[in-house]
Amino acid sequence: MDRFLQMISPPPRRSDYNNIEFWVDPERVGWLSKQGEYLKFWRRRWFVLKQGKMVWFMNPSDVTSTAVPRGVFHVDRCQVVTSAVDDIHKDYSLKMYIDGFPTYLVAESEKEKDEWVSSIGRVIVQYSGAGIPEVDHYR
Repeated sequence: MDRFLQMISPPPRRSDYNNIEFWVDPERVGWLSKQGEYLKFWRRRWFVLKQGKMVWFMNPSDVTSTAVPRGVFHVDRCQVVTSAVDDIHKDYSLKMYIDGFPTYLVAESEKEKDEWVSSIGRVIVQYSGAGIPEVDHYR
């Protein structure tokens, strides 16, 4: 079965997370549940947000300098993040639109969901170039 899953769900390309030291000072870490790409079961995974990417692992102990993430979300290409309770009818769920496609995740509490939405929102602002302009007081 493992061989079959490797064939239908290839590991992320190294270029997707290259030059990101996700094991050092991440912006946010925690448990989220996500659906499999092909087998639509919800599975709990350990997520790390750093430098506009969300990588995930089976467990927090898997996050090392030699680790290969099980997957990568390009949050730096995310247009919006919002609650998804009405969409998928799961408490504490959130939805990210990455390159125009929805991605659903489920946090373990309302507080965790709100913190993930806030962290992802900061990434959206950072990578959109839509930061708050400085006021010129000398005009």
